[in-house]
Amino acid sequence: MVQNYSVSIILPAINETYSLQKTIDIILEHNRNYIKEIIIILSKNKTSKKTITVANKCMNLNPKYINIEYQTLPFLGGAIRKGFEIATGTHVVMMASDLETDPNDVQKFLKISIKNKNSIITASRWVKGGSFKKYSSIKLILNLVFQNIMKLLFGTNLTDLTYGYRLFPNEILKKIKWDELKHPFLLETILKPLKMKVNIIEIPSKWEARSEGISQNAFITNFYYIKTAMIIKFFWKKND
Repeated sequence: MVQNYSVSIILPAINETYSLQKTIDIILEHNRNYIKEIIIILSKNKTSKKTITVANKCMNLNPKYINIEYQTLPFLGGAIRKGFEIATGTHVVMMASDLETDPNDVQKFLKISIKNKNSIITASRWVKGGSFKKYSSIKLILNLVFQNIMKLLFGTNLTDLTYGYRLFPNEILKKIKWDELKHPFLLETILKPLKMKVNIIEIPSKWEARSEGISQNAFITNFYYIKTAMIIKFFWKKND
């Protein structure tokens, strides 16, 4: 246990059941000493009854760690922004509850973060040791092209700016005004800290397509990432 270090885990959930349960089980198995809270964010309009049942079961089994909250803004970005707003740990992990973000990697995040408390730790599927599984060839090519464009545009060596699996110092999150509501929010959470010159450390992570439920990220949404990047690059300032 490291003094003055605690982590809030944010888990948005729409149609995840066994994957939500497994995600929580793995996180608590390896990181219990550092977990301040696991915040399950649900939607009153979209979260399935089965998911709500599983979320309540998890909370009842681990009342010391798990809280359930309902998002007040729509879409994925709205859910995570709710988590950012109420998280009380010194650090915050943004991840998925469908196992597309490997919960075993939380342990790696914490190990590095404890030694680099002011840094953002972000997962990459593109660095050595990372990978994609069950990802379409077209999407893979488009993803790689987009990552390289972003690297040039923002002058960074980061390789995976769209992967929503990151650990943040909570102090940094509280300084930023967030704008996006849909999936481009994931890009916003790395580009704004980049412009603020926050130190960011990349670690490899293995991504595998969800095995239950339906993704809420429609393919057309990917094109809005470009708009988000342009706004942040040319118009956003720290105090906006």
